[in-house]
Amino acid sequence: MVAQPPVAAPRTRGSVDDHGVFDDAKTYYTADERHNSRAGPRTRTYSQNGLAKQFERLGLKEPFRRGSHDESTIPHHRRFLVDVDATLASLQSQEDTDGNMQITIEDNGPKVLSLRTAASNGHNRFDVRGTYMLSNLLQELSLAKEYGRKQIVLDEARLNENPVNRLSRLIRDHFWEGLTRRIDASSIEIAARDPKDWTDDPRPRIYIPRGAPEQYEYYTKLAQEKPDIRLDVQLLPEKITPEIVRDMNSKPGLLAVDMEKIVDPKTGEITLKGRPFVVPGGRFNELYGWDSYMESLGLLVNDKVDLAKSMVLNFCFCIKHYGKILNATRSYYLCRSQPPFLTDMALRVYERIKHEPDAVDFLRTALLAAIKEYHSVWTAEPRLDPVTGLSRYRPEGLGVPPETEAGHFLHILEPYAEKHGLSFEEFVEKYNSGEIKEPKLDEYFLHDRAVRESGHDTTYRLEGVCANLATIDLNSLLFKYEIDIARTIRNIFHDKLLVPEEYCVGDMKPGHVETSAIWERRAKRRKLAIDKYLWNKEDGFYYDYDTAKRQQCKYESCTTFWALWAGVSAPHQAAAMVTNALPKFEAFGGLLSGTQESRGEIGLDRPNRQWDYPYGWAPQQMLAWTGLYRYGYTEEAERLAYKWLFMITKAFVDFNGVVVEKYDVTRPIDPHRVDAEYGNQGLDFKGVAKEGFGWVNASYIFGLQIVNAHMRRALGTLTPYDTFVKAVQENHAKTLAELV
Repeated sequence: MVAQPPVAAPRTRGSVDDHGVFDDAKTYYTADERHNSRAGPRTRTYSQNGLAKQFERLGLKEPFRRGSHDESTIPHHRRFLVDVDATLASLQSQEDTDGNMQITIEDNGPKVLSLRTAASNGHNRFDVRGTYMLSNLLQELSLAKEYGRKQIVLDEARLNENPVNRLSRLIRDHFWEGLTRRIDASSIEIAARDPKDWTDDPRPRIYIPRGAPEQYEYYTKLAQEKPDIRLDVQLLPEKITPEIVRDMNSKPGLLAVDMEKIVDPKTGEITLKGRPFVVPGGRFNELYGWDSYMESLGLLVNDKVDLAKSMVLNFCFCIKHYGKILNATRSYYLCRSQPPFLTDMALRVYERIKHEPDAVDFLRTALLAAIKEYHSVWTAEPRLDPVTGLSRYRPEGLGVPPETEAGHFLHILEPYAEKHGLSFEEFVEKYNSGEIKEPKLDEYFLHDRAVRESGHDTTYRLEGVCANLATIDLNSLLFKYEIDIARTIRNIFHDKLLVPEEYCVGDMKPGHVETSAIWERRAKRRKLAIDKYLWNKEDGFYYDYDTAKRQQCKYESCTTFWALWAGVSAPHQAAAMVTNALPKFEAFGGLLSGTQESRGEIGLDRPNRQWDYPYGWAPQQMLAWTGLYRYGYTEEAERLAYKWLFMITKAFVDFNGVVVEKYDVTRPIDPHRVDAEYGNQGLDFKGVAKEGFGWVNASYIFGLQIVNAHMRRALGTLTPYDTFVKAVQENHAKTLAELV
């Protein structure tokens, strides 16, 4: 059995929590008795607003009292009487000096605001001090206002809450909910409308696969009942080809995902309801590929097992009807997949539901889907390299990827337009249709699509070569598929898995039997090929292999650690990587995506790429932690996790609760500032962050299971890693001295 990171025991809650101080915002701000009941021991309660009006009527100046003296007798249960609108306005005008509806360390206000205390019925005051407490006050007031509160009784504990506990709570109670979607009548008008729709008549549109006639009936009926939403319901062709996908670009649309039958509580009739899933960021409404796996790691820690299970079933639907787990469920992604994680995702869910009656059926469905995907996508042309036996990101497709920003390929396409004496738009139209042939341009977009399928869009590691690379990341994932499938067939299905017709591929016949032996042989062959073509003994490194040039690419990428996650490395290879590779990638905030040396010089003519140095991404961190832990490198896993968690927590405290898509792991002060390519997702909120970013949320929750209890306490006090280590060493030395 593979070693897994430890799961922390549930923490007992203190008396403050027992009173609902840390309830989710909806519970906290919609409970009338909490905000309308008597706040303190006195018989009469004065609202903050009422007190102000009394002083105004009497022509008196409002008294000011230092809270540190007034409230010293009840430091643990202090509450404030707050007029929401007035305090919010005062807080913004005084503390949000740059006017961006956030209070950060970059604002230069006095960093103190006096609030009336509830225990004194509003007569006394207490100072709320510092960026963290004031930004939390801004967040809490923004939430109270959203829930329609004019006056609140606010617990101080929500303002000075341990930041690790606060961020963990927000992820569990708010961020996952803010990122959860389901596709059905409740959401279709918004979800099916593509913000990237480049056509003259953008409208909600959904494509239904031929094998889901009940969904076609459901959405057709919905379109008839609600003509005002202008829902366009399209039936997909039986066979999807690059030509068909190209021609569909004139009518881009959402792709249907799985639905379940339910009884409508209003009518008593059987109807359909979309299975929920989590999106990467707040602006998305479609199901994404490897983001979903990473998110599931956090969902499972947060006991949101049904949601993770639902995402697996949505993936199975995609493989069954579209042939693959898609980059995302939009029509223009039908030819493109993403890094495959289905077996590990399904097995993690199964471990949590195996006591349920349908657990084995769930796992069977997921395994059959993974086997179909393995054969029809990853070990078939054009992705399979027949010489090495290794696989590549190499999706089919024609023309210019339509989902990119209008000017994204301008510098590439303009010279060709000039060559043919056409306008930019005319050239793109003729090139996409095949009327103009440009082989070099075809090759450029072949690699561009491959980069997007890899999930690493973009990086100089893959630019102009990706479709030819047998990468260590993809082949590690496929080794993991082979091992997972072999073990599951042997241990759960008694070494005999029957394949029904809908999951047959190639020359399989319905009733075909899969056994563990063939999958174990596949895993052994892949490991031999990985060792031969991707492992570099001298460097202690896994590199990508160029199947066209028949040589290793020496770009140093932290995807080398995916081999540890998958278990493909021998112990001596793992040791070599920890010695040689790890120091190249370890930075202030965790692991770099790539080394500065490999990236090379950047400038106006060669701008930075977001998957290169100096940026770090949640998937790379989580896979490395798990891989290091698997091979017994617990100290290294804990150290890297601590650095990543510290960086996220510090930015969360200093910048108004920000949680973003990626970080500059070399920057101690403002690591969320990323100026490469698409910038950063998760920055543009007003007042309070509602979603964070999917896989970063997961990495935070998951990472807290990697670090030990002492580390978690140190994170809560924002102790940098070097300071923490020094304190631990000094404490250890002191303990040894006392023993002498």
